[in-house]
Amino acid sequence: MYQLIVFGPPGVGKGTQAELIAKKLGLSHISTGEILRKAVSDGTELGIKAKAIMDIGNLVPDEIMNGIVKEALAGSSENGFILDGYPRTVEQARALTYTFSELNMGEVTVINLIADDEEITQRLLKRGRTDDTRETIANRLKVYYKSTEPVKQFYTELGIVKDIYGVGDVDEISKLLLEELH
Repeated sequence: MYQLIVFGPPGVGKGTQAELIAKKLGLSHISTGEILRKAVSDGTELGIKAKAIMDIGNLVPDEIMNGIVKEALAGSSENGFILDGYPRTVEQARALTYTFSELNMGEVTVINLIADDEEITQRLLKRGRTDDTRETIANRLKVYYKSTEPVKQFYTELGIVKDIYGVGDVDEISKLLLEELH
């Protein structure tokens, strides 16, 4: 059974690699954006609360996100899961560790995808989205380094981080990642 968290800065390829690895290993791909939308569309109690908050333009608080992730983990594949986009703060990481304990889940591996800021900037600029400008990308990276990168340190202290250089061909990166897991 695989219990994985894919981690790294915006634009490093977390979603792409999570999808590929989930398919190759038969895992549940738990993307927080997707599960949030699903909870809202399914009308779950937490989804209804989240929708009310999102409808007024606010971010969904940790306690609701933690609950939605817990529901998704409880329903994950027998082969395990790969969690993408969560946790984003040390507080969320602590809550997730507690959730793993509550659900009697064993050891988790954090896959940390690495790329330098210029590589990430070039990737995001190539996506062609209107909100992908050098300024917004620089701001996203700044927020990542301030708020989210401390999560890596949290997991490093637990000894469960595997660093993967996330630059190059998508399939080559997947191959490296799978080799690291075996």
